[in-house]
Amino acid sequence: MTVDHFAGDDRTNRERMLAGDLYVADDPENERLAKRGMRLVDEYHRAVVADDPSSRAILTDLLGTLGEGAWIKPPLTVDYGENLHVGARTFVNSNLTALDVATITVGEDCQIGPNVQLLTPTHPVEPGPRRDKLEAAKPITIGDNVWLGGGVIVCPGVSIGENTVVGAGAVVTRDLPADVVAVGNPARVIREL
Repeated sequence: MTVDHFAGDDRTNRERMLAGDLYVADDPENERLAKRGMRLVDEYHRAVVADDPSSRAILTDLLGTLGEGAWIKPPLTVDYGENLHVGARTFVNSNLTALDVATITVGEDCQIGPNVQLLTPTHPVEPGPRRDKLEAAKPITIGDNVWLGGGVIVCPGVSIGENTVVGAGAVVTRDLPADVVAVGNPARVIREL
């Protein structure tokens, strides 16, 4: 039996996605924007490797916001790119995966280690809606002067306060306050700064 999960809701799946509600990832506009993101990520990587001065313009075109002096070392993976905002003077090491279905905001003066994952998508725990390909997303916010060590995973809906350090390999499942060091899976505060 097919369930109409959107009975009475005349919004497009893209409109549902942007509102943070459940949606199905079959919207033609989402597909177009995802392909645009993949194309620009590829162009950016090639431009950096070729030492092409247009690399900054490509990255600026890809992202929602790119602060002055911010640098992202390729390779980079995004869902769309347009929902990723990177503050001034932030350094992002190689292999950032930023699944920006919802907004991802990275503050100024941050240090993002290699192989970090910023994951906004969520899926239903219940098997039926998951089988029906429903998904949603929750935004991620990383404050100014945060250091995420290599391999850190930040889960949907998490905020990390300014000046916080997250140790390599940590999985951040809940908000972290400002001015702390957190480690582990799930990440827990081990000391204040």
